[in-house]
Amino acid sequence: MKLEVCSFTGYKVYPSRGRTFIRGDGRTFRFLDSKTESLFHQNKNPRKLAWTPIFRKIHRKGISEEVAKKRTRRNVKYARAIVGLSLDAINARRNEKPEARSAARAEAVAKLKAARKEEAAKKKAARTAATPQGGNQKFSKQQARGAPTKVKATTR
Repeated sequence: MKLEVCSFTGYKVYPSRGRTFIRGDGRTFRFLDSKTESLFHQNKNPRKLAWTPIFRKIHRKGISEEVAKKRTRRNVKYARAIVGLSLDAINARRNEKPEARSAARAEAVAKLKAARKEEAAKKKAARTAATPQGGNQKFSKQQARGAPTKVKATTR
């Protein structure tokens, strides 16, 4: 037993019931009864007729039980080791006291500053070694770039 579905209302159409309409383009429409067929041919919208299931669904009519509040899934956190550190090292870092952490940070900053200062001193020494003996002459920026010297006006 094959049940059809009404093209207008969406109700089930049982065998030997309902009406069939085949449009000029070959599309077949099945209707529950002559009423639904008539409304279809009048181009009525089933969403606007209060007795159709489509209207009732859109306007939330006849919902017997209230939908229970949707449960949200809680994210479960896992502690995993990172490529460079083991899980024990990460936990040790996390459980460190703030004073110890700030002291370690200050020490690291001081070490970095000392390294930078040393590097700057090396660069300065290399620069002074590279300049010739008569390096005390002062040049303007234009002279350093090789610009021609300005000629003084002789007439006036």
